[in-house]
Amino acid sequence: MKCAQARPAVITARQLRAARKLLGWSQRVLACKARVALNTIRRLERSDSDPRFSTLNAIEKTFAKAGVEFIPADGQQGEGVWIKRGR
Repeated sequence: MKCAQARPAVITARQLRAARKLLGWSQRVLACKARVALNTIRRLERSDSDPRFSTLNAIEKTFAKAGVEFIPADGQQGEGVWIKRGR
């Protein structure tokens, strides 16, 4: 029996773009660091894709290594992005 993997929190297209820009990364840099295709990053930022778990996981881990945290919407406020201090 296989155990289900927990899906990473949903990162919105706006969060993805904002995180990249906070770090000063191009789409190409993110794609290289996360080891995903450049076209995948482009599609995600346009909300044109339903990404695989492995893709979201790679992107989320890449941003986490850079100190980025994603803040989910809570019903009263929209989603956000921030960078931990010392990064």
